[in-house]
Amino acid sequence: MHTNTDIQSYLPLTETTLFIMLSLAPGPRHGYAIMKDVRALSHNRVELSTGTLYSALKRLLDQNWIRRIEDPDPIAADGGRVRKVYALTDLGKNILQAEVDRLQSLVGIARGRVLGIAQ
Repeated sequence: MHTNTDIQSYLPLTETTLFIMLSLAPGPRHGYAIMKDVRALSHNRVELSTGTLYSALKRLLDQNWIRRIEDPDPIAADGGRVRKVYALTDLGKNILQAEVDRLQSLVGIARGRVLGIAQ
């Protein structure tokens, strides 16, 4: 089991990792769906190449932040190939939540400074 201190040691996440994990937060997705969702979430600012995406997914798999699952819709696979579908693990969900909390704290501090409110 990972403690809060362990989870904090993984932060901050890179922008690419954050967007991939945010893409998987609502539920499992295959690679192409992750690429499209990251583009949409970032308002076209982050566009992942196939190589970048699959390198990141391999790293996240190796770290046990995500896992491969059976494609819930195998009939939709292109050309008879089975798509690789990914989902967040419990550890991945905890890390993502810790990063969201960290970012919310930073935004609160920044807003306070911009608005002249002492923190």
